[in-house]
Amino acid sequence: MNLFPILLTVLGLSLFEIISSVDNAIINAEVLSTMKPKARRWFLVWGLLLAVFIMRGILPWLIVWGVSPQLGPIGSLIATFSNDPEVIEAIELSSPILLIGGGTFLIFLFFHWLFMEEKNFGLFGERFFRRQSVWFYAVVSIILAVIVWFALKNNAIMAFGAVLGSTAFFIIHGFRQNAELEEKKLLSGKSSLSDISKILYLEVIDATFSIDGVIGAFAFTLSVPLILLGNGLGALVLRQLTVGNINKIKKYRYIKNGAMYSILFLGLIMVLDSFGFHIPQWFSPAATFGVVGYFFYKSKIELGKV
Repeated sequence: MNLFPILLTVLGLSLFEIISSVDNAIINAEVLSTMKPKARRWFLVWGLLLAVFIMRGILPWLIVWGVSPQLGPIGSLIATFSNDPEVIEAIELSSPILLIGGGTFLIFLFFHWLFMEEKNFGLFGERFFRRQSVWFYAVVSIILAVIVWFALKNNAIMAFGAVLGSTAFFIIHGFRQNAELEEKKLLSGKSSLSDISKILYLEVIDATFSIDGVIGAFAFTLSVPLILLGNGLGALVLRQLTVGNINKIKKYRYIKNGAMYSILFLGLIMVLDSFGFHIPQWFSPAATFGVVGYFFYKSKIELGKV
C-alpha cells in the first residue's frame, strides 16, 4: 500500500472516530462535572489508557480473529500485511461475513437515529421521519429480511452474519438506553453513586460508543494496525475535547447529523462490498470527509461564521 492511501485511511478513521463519539465526549464532560478533582484526573489519565489502547485496540483484533479463527491471535493481527497466499485467501473468505454483519449494524444505527432520536433537523425529510417513529422496527425488519434473502443466495454464513449484526445492535442499544436513564439521575443529583461507580459507568459508556467506531472502521480497511492507529488518534482527540470546552463543539448543531449520514454511507459500503461490489479504497474516507464537511459548513452558516 502506498503512503497516500495509508494517510487518507488513517485520517478518515480518526475523523469518523471523533464525530461518531461526540455524544460520548458530552456525556463524559457532564458526568465529570459532578465528580471530585482527583477522580476526574484518574479517569482522564487511566480511562484514556483503557479507552484507546484496550477497547479500541483489542476489539478490532478480536473481531478479525472471530471471523477468521484459523489465523490464530497473532496471525489475525498481522494478516493484512502478509503475502502468504493461504492467509490472503482466509481473509478474503471471511471478510464478507464481517462486512455484512458490520454493515447491518451501522444501517440499523442510522435508522434508529432517523426515526427515534431527538435531533436538530439538518435535511429536508428528517422531521417527517421523526414523526413516524412507530415505523422504525418495521423498516429495519424489512431491511434485515432483504439482506438475508440475498445473502442466502451467496452464502448461508453471510446471512447469519447479517443476523449477528442486527443482534449486536439491539443488545448495545439496550445498554445505551439504561445508560441514558442513569445519566439523567446523575445530572439531577438523585443518584447516590460514588466517584468510583461513576468512573466505572463512564468506562462502560466508552466501551459501547467505541463499538460504533470500530465496526465502521472496517469500511475503511481490514488492516487491524491501521484501525488501531486511526481509532487511537481519534480517541485521543476526543478525550482532549472532554478536557477542554465541549460546549464549543455542541454549538455546531449538525455535527451529529454528519456522523449519522457517514454511518449510513459506511454501512451501505460494507454491505455492497460483502456481495462483491468493488468499492475503491479511497471512497470511504472521501465520503466521510465530504459528508462531515457539509454539515460542519451548515453549522457554521447557522452560527453566522461564514
